[in-house]
Amino acid sequence: MARTTSTIAPTARTTDAAHRDTLRIGPQEIARILKRHLGAKLLALLAGVETRTVNRWAASQDKPRDEHAARLRIAYQAFLIMEPVEAAPTIRAWFMGMNPQLDDVSPAEAVAEDQFREVLSAARAFVAGG
Repeated sequence: MARTTSTIAPTARTTDAAHRDTLRIGPQEIARILKRHLGAKLLALLAGVETRTVNRWAASQDKPRDEHAARLRIAYQAFLIMEPVEAAPTIRAWFMGMNPQLDDVSPAEAVAEDQFREVLSAARAFVAGG
């Protein structure tokens, strides 16, 4: 049977799949991935730490405290929701920009303020085109 090639655009991961994938790796690996895609300064802003702390996490020289690890995981989960349908620079811009779903607060600031549900909802809305 011949395989057909679909022209349908890739779809975002479901929230459940993104959550599951987020739990399968440690916070230091999440820090490495997000640092590569979002940059150390933005990652430091959303984690609520200094840039050098992010660099230590990404180099496995230090382990994030629980509250910082939770912020990293939520940011990574949002990233995973958007990554199949958006390029990394667009996702970075999304984290930095004012977001109408978050009352014009950037997703990075919302993560830093522990507004986790709101950020994930905003990520899903962005992927859905809203």
